[in-house]
Amino acid sequence: MRPGKLDEVVGQSHLLGEGKTLRQALDMGNLHSMLFWGPPGTGKTTLARLIAKVSNAEFISLSAVLSGVKDIRQALEKARLNREINNRGTVLFIDEVHRFNKAQQDAFLPQVEDGTITFVGATTENPSFELNNALLSRVRVYVLKSLEPESIITLIDGALENKERGLGNKNIRMNAETRLILAKASDGDARYALNMLEIAADLAEQSEEGWQISVDILKDVVSGGVRRFDKGGDVFYEQISALHKSVRGSSPDAALYWLVRMLDGGCDPLYIARRLVRMASEDIGNADPRALQLCLGAWDVQERLGSPEGELALAQAVIYLACAARSNAVYTAFKSAKADVKQFGSLDVPMHLRNAPTRLMKEMDYGKDYRYAHDEAEGYAGREQYFPTEMGEKRYYHPVDRGLEIKIAEKLQYLRKLDKKTTTRGKNNAKTVQ
Repeated sequence: MRPGKLDEVVGQSHLLGEGKTLRQALDMGNLHSMLFWGPPGTGKTTLARLIAKVSNAEFISLSAVLSGVKDIRQALEKARLNREINNRGTVLFIDEVHRFNKAQQDAFLPQVEDGTITFVGATTENPSFELNNALLSRVRVYVLKSLEPESIITLIDGALENKERGLGNKNIRMNAETRLILAKASDGDARYALNMLEIAADLAEQSEEGWQISVDILKDVVSGGVRRFDKGGDVFYEQISALHKSVRGSSPDAALYWLVRMLDGGCDPLYIARRLVRMASEDIGNADPRALQLCLGAWDVQERLGSPEGELALAQAVIYLACAARSNAVYTAFKSAKADVKQFGSLDVPMHLRNAPTRLMKEMDYGKDYRYAHDEAEGYAGREQYFPTEMGEKRYYHPVDRGLEIKIAEKLQYLRKLDKKTTTRGKNNAKTVQ
């Protein structure tokens, strides 16, 4: 059922619709090197074949999973002969191009540059991270989208009716409900939809109108399928980002949805547990310190009980994080302190802050004039200096007016008032203005 012409392509109307960029280029014969980036089953290989067909070019296909340098050289040599002897162009299609290393990707550059080949790559991964800049600068990136259920239904109808390439001669019947179930179960993947349709057709039951694919048959065929989730791939990072931002945005329902999506797709629950601990510190912080303990507890439950029991604890943690008072004051303070560490370098520890466990160190004034806070009024040594002398005093931590940090801010403000009352520093000579 692979489309034989552009008008038969289902979906991707943002690229192939009337007046759209790629469609205009193909209709005008303006062939150029390109990269198709999108999920599986969205038509990347099909489009590459059609590009070669409409441009009357030879189509050479390589898989980055199976091909090596020798295969690349043979394809490039064949393209050279096509150009020099047959005066014919070549579309060189590289499936899963992100799996080629830098040297393999660089091998195409001269031939792309001089027009020996029209390079068409296909990838399910973000090309910004997976392709060399040199190759990426020579191609135009087209993003393919998952097919909507309506498009999948159109594809199913075509396969049921087509007598040459589909099931038209077998008189297979599917009602609207069954087609919709298959379309949704396909998760935007046309290839998966056709594969499942073929299996279901083999199991169809005979009826008065023909061979019927019932709802029960189809549900049995598609049962056990998982939603799209590529561990360590682009979709992986998109979904963990969505989970984190849903928590940060105080949306417990959306956060729970993305948690279940990741678990449903096969994500390691312990990875999610680690990320929740990070969220507790980065986005909740001291506004609600219980969040960190709850996330650590959920991590422990997951390790002790495993799935599926432990996943309920993760859900509890996610919902708590999304509902808790939030503050990024610790996160921003930590980043500011890191910036100063890099800026000021390895400054000496002030003498009064150094420990003096030996006589020699005491003779060198280690620890001299240190003020023991517990011996000071209110247990606080006003105006004591704890930063390196060259830096002066710094303020990294700025509590927000939410949750527990309201109380923390009040405490710090009170201590600063005590600082203002203290006029000098040093052991036994600190003076306080009454």
